[in-house]
Amino acid sequence: MHLPSRYLRVLATALFPACILTVSLWAAPVRPQLHVTGYNITADLDPAVHHLTVTAAVTFTALEDLTSPIFELNNGLQITKVTDSSGKPLESERLTTNSTVRFNLATPIPKGTSTTYNFEYSGTLTGSDTSPVSGIKLASIDDPISILLYPGAWFPMTGLYTDRFTAQMHIRVPSDERVVGSGVAGQKNLPGNRTEYDFNWTKPGFPGTIIAGKFLDPAGTSGVNNIHVYVTDKRKPFALDFAHTAARQFEFMTSTFGQPESPILNLVELPDDAVSATWAPEIVAIGGGRIAARNAQRLISNTIAHQWWGSEISPASLNDAWITNGMSRYAELMYLEDSAGKTAFQSAVTDVSAGALAYDTVPLTSLGRLDPFSPQFQSMTLEKGAMVFHMLRWEMGDDTFTQFLRGMLSQYTDKSIRSSDVQTVAEAQSHLELTPFFSQWIDGTGAPAFGDKYTVFRLGSNKGFRTVGAITQDLDLFRMPVELRIETDGKTEVKRIVVSGNESQYSIETFGRPRHISIDPDNWLLKSTPDLAVRVAVLRGQEQVAQGDLTAALIEYQKALDANKNSSLASYRIGEVFFMQRNYQSAANSFRDALRGDDDPRWVEVWSHIELGRIFDLTGQRDRAVNEYRLAVQTNDNTQGAINEARALMQKPYKRPAEQN
Repeated sequence: MHLPSRYLRVLATALFPACILTVSLWAAPVRPQLHVTGYNITADLDPAVHHLTVTAAVTFTALEDLTSPIFELNNGLQITKVTDSSGKPLESERLTTNSTVRFNLATPIPKGTSTTYNFEYSGTLTGSDTSPVSGIKLASIDDPISILLYPGAWFPMTGLYTDRFTAQMHIRVPSDERVVGSGVAGQKNLPGNRTEYDFNWTKPGFPGTIIAGKFLDPAGTSGVNNIHVYVTDKRKPFALDFAHTAARQFEFMTSTFGQPESPILNLVELPDDAVSATWAPEIVAIGGGRIAARNAQRLISNTIAHQWWGSEISPASLNDAWITNGMSRYAELMYLEDSAGKTAFQSAVTDVSAGALAYDTVPLTSLGRLDPFSPQFQSMTLEKGAMVFHMLRWEMGDDTFTQFLRGMLSQYTDKSIRSSDVQTVAEAQSHLELTPFFSQWIDGTGAPAFGDKYTVFRLGSNKGFRTVGAITQDLDLFRMPVELRIETDGKTEVKRIVVSGNESQYSIETFGRPRHISIDPDNWLLKSTPDLAVRVAVLRGQEQVAQGDLTAALIEYQKALDANKNSSLASYRIGEVFFMQRNYQSAANSFRDALRGDDDPRWVEVWSHIELGRIFDLTGQRDRAVNEYRLAVQTNDNTQGAINEARALMQKPYKRPAEQN
């Protein structure tokens, strides 16, 4: 395993040596023409020849006088026949540039009218070549696992993750396969060693994902009857841990957010060459390699969170995608705080802050015009969206924040939600006037850079000290409460100061002499700092690596070193790029610089030793390689399975994977 991501679009984590790829949101018309209300689909899967045959009845309502209905459909599927509700054949036009099918009608469908189109189509689906999203495998009929993921447009659809619908599905597969979908209705045997699995999801939502494969009998965890694990024999040893992890996370989120739409949770293995994770009602699907590596806890919790944030409520448009993407990300952090403690939580928040600032040039409410798989859209909706909720929690307090989250879910169950709705619910639950907050963080861009100027006065009669000062920042319209911590010779004083405008005065009395004053020490606010400047540059560099532009990546990493010449993280990332270029001497120099740097983050030490060991293995210096692996084990840091990797390399020398040769 080599650490950098090789995918074009990733959900990047600046503090961890690996990236994860998840399906987020897809492009949709700015103004929807129609609303699909329901599907009745029969699909035949033939993994032996990678073939899919489908009939689909699509019921929709015209949102305007409709002359050219357009549906998205995977380019690998060819339509053989389409009829309207009266059985009249319809002529369709295939637009492969954007994976759509268009109908030009002689007689318009009047606004508000509902009708049904009946589609018949088939095709061969084997990888990412026909995917609606270039380079990402979303629909494929294979052995041992077939995936028909909702974003793969394997049925005629509109408004991905914004247009809610119901669905009846009848999925036919070989008898030695099992099928996982939303809303189990039953199964029956068919002639020719075939089995039909029936699903019926009756609540408006996104029940568009089907996963079929040679799964073992569904595994569960003792005393928990609502969670089932579907894995192939290859992943059987990891099924129980998968179930236990998900059960704990599902219980935590249920206690925090309330009951989900369904108490059922099906955990499913995905092929290693597909997305790392995806979700649907009652479904949490994770790449088999991630399950086996046992390092997917945060990925699992983020995916489970979509049972509430995405499934139970959904964005009204891509301009509102920060609500569900961001809250799923923040739910992941909330579980981390509960399970791993405050230190791990605050470290993750710092990481998320870097992602939030990496591309902060467009307001969250204007993101609909961007490519939803672009680094900017991903970074803003996931990371800045999460920070918005983190800051709302700070303004409201924990108890009110939980009430606010539950209020959104209860008021908008099975509905879409807009950014303005979030503000309305937040103000109703907190009794705060939050227009300045939403103006800054939702409708605006940028983050304040705080400063502090103060003078300390000794009070007479042994009464202590008075600190008189002002918190400064560079955003004229900014207004938020900020924590000020004054560390003294005795008791530490903490005050909540409302910062409004460029300069906000304060006066605080303490018994002991102030030794250090810090602004927002627990990182409740998104703010510009020198440390974050390093992390932002590193994150941008990672995105360039992911897109294959190593030269641009080195430029970004050098910016990080310019901001902090001792940055272990920047040196480590530079070493990665040199390693990819087979410039082993420069790579080794950079990894040694990382070891001599500021040791932030801590995992850089263990992975730098591993990378040095790999370089020595590749250059025929086995003794030196083993010594580096031994030093890695001695760090006792198993971040992303580092110690496991080092021990394995002590037994068998490293060789570059075939795809890198």
